[in-house]
Amino acid sequence: MNQVSLDAAIFELREFVGQANAFRTMLILIGLIIASYILSKYLARGIIRFAQFIALKADNTPNEERQIKYRQIETYLSIAVAVVRALVVALAAYIGFRILSPIEEPSGLAAIGAGTFFIVFAGQTIGMMLRDLTAGTLMISEGWFTVGDFIKVEPFMDVSGVVERFTLRSTKIRSLSGEVVWIHNQQMAAVHVTPRGVRTIAVDVFTANVQEGRRAIENIIHTIPTGPTLLAKPIRFTREEKWGEDLYRITVSGQTTPGREWLIEKFLVNAIIAIDKDKPESQRLFTYEPIARYADPVTERKFRRAVRARSDS
Repeated sequence: MNQVSLDAAIFELREFVGQANAFRTMLILIGLIIASYILSKYLARGIIRFAQFIALKADNTPNEERQIKYRQIETYLSIAVAVVRALVVALAAYIGFRILSPIEEPSGLAAIGAGTFFIVFAGQTIGMMLRDLTAGTLMISEGWFTVGDFIKVEPFMDVSGVVERFTLRSTKIRSLSGEVVWIHNQQMAAVHVTPRGVRTIAVDVFTANVQEGRRAIENIIHTIPTGPTLLAKPIRFTREEKWGEDLYRITVSGQTTPGREWLIEKFLVNAIIAIDKDKPESQRLFTYEPIARYADPVTERKFRRAVRARSDS
């Protein structure tokens, strides 16, 4: 529908409203509201179904780069839902205003009243929405995060979880406890994004008996449950090397959901310590207490470039 045909339709409706009573005018407004709601609902539903199809492909693809691309598309579709709804509502509001507005020029008093109302409304409502929209647009253009990422929001350090929905105005987050958190985009001072949604933690243990040490650690590993909200992958042995004449270093590592680091940092470490708790020093299986540390391979590569301390200094 072009501007000429739209203006013609509005003119005919305006003539009809001018000849109608208040009841018929109200029916027209109600009809516009219902029509815009139904249209926006079905348009949004179609986009949501396509976004769900993209989300399914992102979850099932083994290629990480392709998964990231699918999640970016899912993010754009999530934004498109809000944009389509806003456009439909804006078009309905424009048509309603054109129908009900008088043909003759408004008086000075009416213009002043309308201007005052617009200033108050814009300052309290539109201004806040524009700040959200600006923040959302910048976050999307800079690629802060996508749907499916695990984020932690500053200055609200207790607000963290998986991004379920991201629009130009707001972001929907599901926390580890299952709570749903909505936050305005303008309120995000900074965002911590967990790569691949997991944190890699390694534990180093030192023993003189490699076979017994591995066996003891394996028995503990089998007691730690795995799952999307626990250990993302089972703990595995990653390194075994001689560390002195009669000492060996065994390294195990695992990936946990953010917030479940205690499964490795506390449960695994304390279980290893408990093995030698009541034994004399000469009979202990592990020479020293375990050392837990973050072991993300990408982070190690980045810090290798940043740390310039010489080992021989």
